[in-house]
Amino acid sequence: MARYRIGEDPSTGTDVLSAHLQLGAAVFGLLTGIGFVIAGWRGRQYWLVFWGGGLVLASIAYLVSRAM
Repeated sequence: MARYRIGEDPSTGTDVLSAHLQLGAAVFGLLTGIGFVIAGWRGRQYWLVFWGGGLVLASIAYLVSRAM
């Protein structure tokens, strides 16, 4: 069990930090997915195109939902 100072709320700083991490992960996933699509298309590895396309769609869906 974690200890906290008197009057300190343990959930105070975690919401902002996790929101920034999720946003960064979504942007990273978007860029990585685009790279997977390009690499898969050039290398004729269509499973990689499918995987990267799914990653791009999921990242865009998260970014759009966050923007609204």
